[in-house]
Amino acid sequence: MKHARIAWSGAIQQAVESDGQLLITQGPHKGLRVDFDEVVWLPPLVPVAQPRTVIALGLNYADHAKELAFKAPEEPLAFMKGEASLIGHKALTKRPADVAYMHYECELAVVIGHTARRVKKADAYDFVGGYTVANDYAIRDYLENWYRPNLRVKNRDTCTPIGPWLVDAADIHNPMALKLQTTVNGQVTQSGNTADMVFDVPTLIEYFSSFMTLNPGDLILTGTPDGIVNVNPGDVVVTEIESIGALTNTIVKAQP
Repeated sequence: MKHARIAWSGAIQQAVESDGQLLITQGPHKGLRVDFDEVVWLPPLVPVAQPRTVIALGLNYADHAKELAFKAPEEPLAFMKGEASLIGHKALTKRPADVAYMHYECELAVVIGHTARRVKKADAYDFVGGYTVANDYAIRDYLENWYRPNLRVKNRDTCTPIGPWLVDAADIHNPMALKLQTTVNGQVTQSGNTADMVFDVPTLIEYFSSFMTLNPGDLILTGTPDGIVNVNPGDVVVTEIESIGALTNTIVKAQP
């Protein structure tokens, strides 16, 4: 099932996809159908939970590491992101006026469904609640070291769109065989497959849960393949993952 979290009729609503519409599932409007363009899309993290921790992977596709002239890491290269960076489908991402290179990153986002601590790789999928699409923008101008990106590169308000859907884990039979694609203004600029991750989803859950507790709603952004390009105000960026959805986002110029 595809879950959504939306703002409509003056309130935040929970909904699911139903025959090309949104079917509201809770509250006084339960059972009502609304069109996709009637709502404001929010990060789709309920009904699992709101995120407490957002973990993102760097260089987790060998072709992307090569694109940046780096070797693939020998263990997961991770950094933390603030929840304030998250926005929903069709939202606006602000590009600072003084930067020269800002690029998208189409990523499979894993949403933890159950408290995970010292999970074995063979059991890891039991702790996944669902999957969504993330677009983890990066501003290269602020980068000090690929292995230690500073906060201004990745932890910016509006710079991590996610959605539109939270797809139940049971509906994704093999998350390690999904096609990814990005278009900028309708032109394909990035394509790849989750099969090419350096560290797959079970490995990541085993690794992170070995030293930290993963709670329901926590997010793991699993990295991006090669094919990144600079984006500018006015550009419409669509990051899409097979069986999960197409996330649309527009770049705007940040005001001083």
